[in-house]
Amino acid sequence: MHRSNRLFEIIQILRAKCSPITAGRLAEMLEVSARTVYRDIAALQAMGTPIEGEAGLGYVMRRGYDLPPLNFDAEEVEALQVGLSMLVRTGDSTLQQAAQRICHKIEDLQADADWLRVAPWGAAPDDPAKGCVSLGVLRNAIRCEQKLQLTYRDGAQLQTYRVVRPVALIYHLDCTMLAAWCELRGAFRHFRSDRIWGCSLLDDCFSGQGPALRKLWSEQYSWEDGGTAEAGQ
Repeated sequence: MHRSNRLFEIIQILRAKCSPITAGRLAEMLEVSARTVYRDIAALQAMGTPIEGEAGLGYVMRRGYDLPPLNFDAEEVEALQVGLSMLVRTGDSTLQQAAQRICHKIEDLQADADWLRVAPWGAAPDDPAKGCVSLGVLRNAIRCEQKLQLTYRDGAQLQTYRVVRPVALIYHLDCTMLAAWCELRGAFRHFRSDRIWGCSLLDDCFSGQGPALRKLWSEQYSWEDGGTAEAGQ
């Protein structure tokens, strides 16, 4: 095991223990010698890690210690910036705002890779002022397991009213689909977000049913099917 990984493992072991653990026991867990553990503990203490104890008695981590923030190498930062920039294609305005906040935090720590560009074309922005349902509302309903009342127009402009239990969002290049259990049809249906003309949160919840519904949905549909099958009759 590389030394940096071993130091991380020592910290994790000590954080999980409520009582002192000896160097011998740490050595067994890490498959190294006790002498190596003594050196690693000394190195961690020198770096300011609040490890208390001594050889022969055992070591314990002082409560309240948290690991420092993660560090990313250049390619990892670039992967994050490209991935976050591609969120503009989803049309999900609240995710885009969150992505911008993350990018600002990255730029405060790392040089901005302004030579990496992502084309913005994709799904239409979910601007409620233009009659588009907010994808943030849909995500919140899924997260909180809260029923929605939808006014939906399919590709033939047939308008229906549905009470649904939302279970998943599927992002495609040109649209976003809401997968939900439709109480009107007694089955799963899929709704294009740009065809949801009205959406309101209901007080009625389906608390605890979300995971089971998602499992049932995933058994009935592959992710490709779930993203392309629009709401039926």
